[in-house]
Amino acid sequence: MLMLGTMFLAACQTMVPKTMPPSSPSQQPDAPTTRPDDGPIGGVLPSDETRHRIALLLPLSGKDAGVGQSLANATTLALMDTKASNIRITSYDTARGALAAARRAIADGNRLILGPLFGDDVVAIASAANAAKVPIISYSNDVGIAGNNVFVMGYVPAQSIDRVVRHARAQGITRFAALVPAGTYGQRASSAMLASVNAAGGTVVAMQSYAAGNAAVTTALKKMEQDSAYEAILIADSGAAAIRIVPLIRANGGTDARILGTELWNTERTLTTSPAMRGAWFASVSDGLYRQYATKYRAQFGSDPFRLSTLGYDSVLLTSRIARDWRPGTVFPMDKLRDSGGFIGLDGAFRFGRNGVAERLMEVQQVGVGQLTIASPAPKTFAD
Repeated sequence: MLMLGTMFLAACQTMVPKTMPPSSPSQQPDAPTTRPDDGPIGGVLPSDETRHRIALLLPLSGKDAGVGQSLANATTLALMDTKASNIRITSYDTARGALAAARRAIADGNRLILGPLFGDDVVAIASAANAAKVPIISYSNDVGIAGNNVFVMGYVPAQSIDRVVRHARAQGITRFAALVPAGTYGQRASSAMLASVNAAGGTVVAMQSYAAGNAAVTTALKKMEQDSAYEAILIADSGAAAIRIVPLIRANGGTDARILGTELWNTERTLTTSPAMRGAWFASVSDGLYRQYATKYRAQFGSDPFRLSTLGYDSVLLTSRIARDWRPGTVFPMDKLRDSGGFIGLDGAFRFGRNGVAERLMEVQQVGVGQLTIASPAPKTFAD
C-alpha cells in the first residue's frame, strides 16, 4: 500500500518561519516554533525518552556545502510540515571526516543515519554503523554500497535507462545505440543499456565511449556510423553535454535517430531552448510536487533548492511514517523499510528492494519548444 500521499500538499497551505540549520553537530527544529539546540554538551546529547534520535550526515562545510545545506534545509522543512514531535534530527558534518561523524552520531545515541551523500563516505562508516545496529539511508546513487543495513535512496541511472528504453520499444523502435562517457558512470550506463534493450526485445547495434571534448565525441560517432544504422541513441551524460552532442550526432550518421537521455537531464534548464533537443525522451522522477516544494523552499530559505534535496525531505517523510510504530530508544525496525507496496514522497512512489536500492516509478518526458511534456506517465503501482 502506498503511503504519505497527501502530506506535502496539505502542508503547503501553511507558511512557516525561515530557519537555517546551524553548523554540525546540531539539532534541526522539531516544529515551526522550536529553536535549534546549541548542540551536545560534553560530547553527549541529553537524555530523550519521547523522541527518536536520527543522525543527518552531510557535507556542511567545504566545497560540497551547498548541496549538503540544501539537503539539510529540506529535512528541516519536512519536520516543520509534518510537525513530527517524536523525531529529533541532529546534523553531523562529513566534510570533517565521515567516520568520525558517524562514531559521534552513534555515541550520541542516534538509532538511524540519514546520509551520507557520497558512496565513499558510506563505505567508510558502514562497518561502524552495522556493528551498532544503526541502519543507513544514504542519498548516494551508488548501488554497489547497498546491503548489510545500507539502503540507497538516490536516483539510480539504470532505472531511468530501463524506463526510457521500454518506452522507445513500445513506440516500435528496435535498433539502439549509445554514447557513454568514460568512467564509472559510463560503464554502469553501458551495462544498464545492454540489459534493458535485451530484456525489451531490442538490439544494441552500436555503443561507444568518449572522453571530454567534441573531437572525442566525433571520433566515437564515426566509429558508430561504420557499425550499423540505429533508430535511437542514448546519451548517458548531462543535459548540457547532450545539447552539445546532438548536433554532432545529426552530422555523423544519426540524422533521424530519436535522442534518449537519463535522469541527469532533469536538472538542465536549457533543454527546452535548444532546437536540436526537440523530440528527445528521457526518464526521470516526476516534477509535479517538486515545483510546489521549490516555491515553498525559496520562501523559507531565500534560495533555490538543489534538485536532489527532495531526497532529504522524503527521507524524513519515510522516517516519520515508520516512527508511528517504533518505540523511542529501541533498534530501528528495518523490516518496515521493505514494505512491498512502497512509499510516496515528493519524487513519487518508491520502495526498497531486497538489495537495499530504492526502486522508483518514473515518467518519460519529451523535450518540446519551451517546455517538457509527459510522453508516458509514471505507473501508478509497482509491477509486483
